Amino acid sequence: MRVSIIGAGVAGMTCAVEFAERGFATEVFERADSFGPQSCSWFAGGMLAPWCECDHSADLVATFGERSLAWWKKRMPTLVQQGSLLVAHGRHASALVELSRRTTRYEWLDANGIGELEPALGNRFPKGLFFKDEAHIDPREALPCLANRLASLGGRIHFGASGSARPEGDHVVVDCTGLAAREALRELRGVKGEMLVLRSKEITLNRPVRLVDPRIPAYIVPRPNGVFMVGATMIESDDSNRVTARSVLELLSAACSLHPAFAEAEVLELGTQVRPAFPDNMPRIVRRPGRVYINGFFRHGFLLAPAFAQMAADAVLTGEPCSEVAHEDHA
Repeated sequence: MRVSIIGAGVAGMTCAVEFAERGFATEVFERADSFGPQSCSWFAGGMLAPWCECDHSADLVATFGERSLAWWKKRMPTLVQQGSLLVAHGRHASALVELSRRTTRYEWLDANGIGELEPALGNRFPKGLFFKDEAHIDPREALPCLANRLASLGGRIHFGASGSARPEGDHVVVDCTGLAAREALRELRGVKGEMLVLRSKEITLNRPVRLVDPRIPAYIVPRPNGVFMVGATMIESDDSNRVTARSVLELLSAACSLHPAFAEAEVLELGTQVRPAFPDNMPRIVRRPGRVYINGFFRHGFLLAPAFAQMAADAVLTGEPCSEVAHEDHA
């Protein structure tokens, strides 16, 4: 069987690898000339945090996220599994307690425990939640890594190509084009995310740290060589052409609130993209004659895409519906 995958973001590339590993002759068509800032995936945090995300998402996020975490561990050699740490200033301690009631797989830490995990944060926060099984990856390394895996399986990526092929016989088209599919998936909306990248020689973090703050929640994800990704806003907007001053101020304030050394950090990059989301903020697999749409990942692209790629491949091979996906659509 042949499969043509339209779109080379994280949804498209995880689908490509999953289908190729199952023996499909696989091609990916991407209208951009390379992996880069035209894709939401380029600006993602890369946090594989299924239990953290239970705070404001359906329980299915934990189920599918755990599957995806296992998938990445087998295919991403630079994955870092040091857990996730959530902290809050004393005045927001109740928010941390409330969050703990909506999730699982964590342990409480006091100030000493936080300092043992992250010496830079010692004595700065009275309590924290530690999710030891969570992990993170660098999205800008992950996409080329998946491309190499696809090539090793005989698959190909065509950059600068629209991928308008029509399915025939055993040929299936899988559409992973995000908001570009809105004409076919009319319930899709755009949710803008903004982020910034900092570099500091004065602070070291070993894992993603989330600051629980009712007004300005944020996460800081460490990258090699003293680089940190700080994100991400969630704004109901389709405008991907600008980063607002308010968002930059809020993200910088959050970083400095986590540790004052970030006030002296070098700003390397500001970025924004619009993420596709359905009304319930959960992804869907939508099956139409000869075509499968995988879309609506909201803020969970890297966390959920592998699990949905597996379900899509199962559905294509068996012809059976994806029973675990509540919003599968055969219209």
